[in-house]
Amino acid sequence: MLSAMLRRLGLLELDDRIEHPAVTTAAMLILSFLGACLTGLLAQIRLPIPGTPVPVTGQVMAVLVCGALLGSGYGAFSQILYVGLGILGMPWFTGGDSGYLVLAGPTGGYLIGFVVAALFVGTTSERGKAAKSVGGQTRRMLAAVCLIYFFGVVHLIVTMQIGVATAFAWGVLPFIAGDVVKAIMAAFFTSAVLPKDR
Repeated sequence: MLSAMLRRLGLLELDDRIEHPAVTTAAMLILSFLGACLTGLLAQIRLPIPGTPVPVTGQVMAVLVCGALLGSGYGAFSQILYVGLGILGMPWFTGGDSGYLVLAGPTGGYLIGFVVAALFVGTTSERGKAAKSVGGQTRRMLAAVCLIYFFGVVHLIVTMQIGVATAFAWGVLPFIAGDVVKAIMAAFFTSAVLPKDR
């Protein structure tokens, strides 16, 4: 899959060098780390919203792209790296935060949801040509956004001790329009890059 993606991106010379399984694994691990870096970078795009402790960020797009392009295992691993290294002190959570206390804060559930969403997109994108079309990618990515919301809302209910309606108003409603746009943009990009030969 990696070699086919590079071919579609026009990186033929690099493509010729990664046929060996060990090299492919190393390349995918590097790409997973770069996916974590992309998530951390887009986390710094932060827009606070009045009335909710959850800000708008760019992370969702990175999660969706990582899941689709890296596949289920490496896509989820990229988000595990993002969350794990952030907990260990890498200042790349939203607003340059780091540390395990972020998981106990209002956005902790979304971080867990990122791993699940990347796994979901990666798994479902591996199921034939239709899954890799713009429409197929969009549907999967919108479903993945719903998974992120689910974990975010449950976490808000537990940690903030609020009701379902309030958690939904804080953790979902302000983000729907923006996340739909992010999902569509990510779908167009990944559909153009993913190999369609299988």
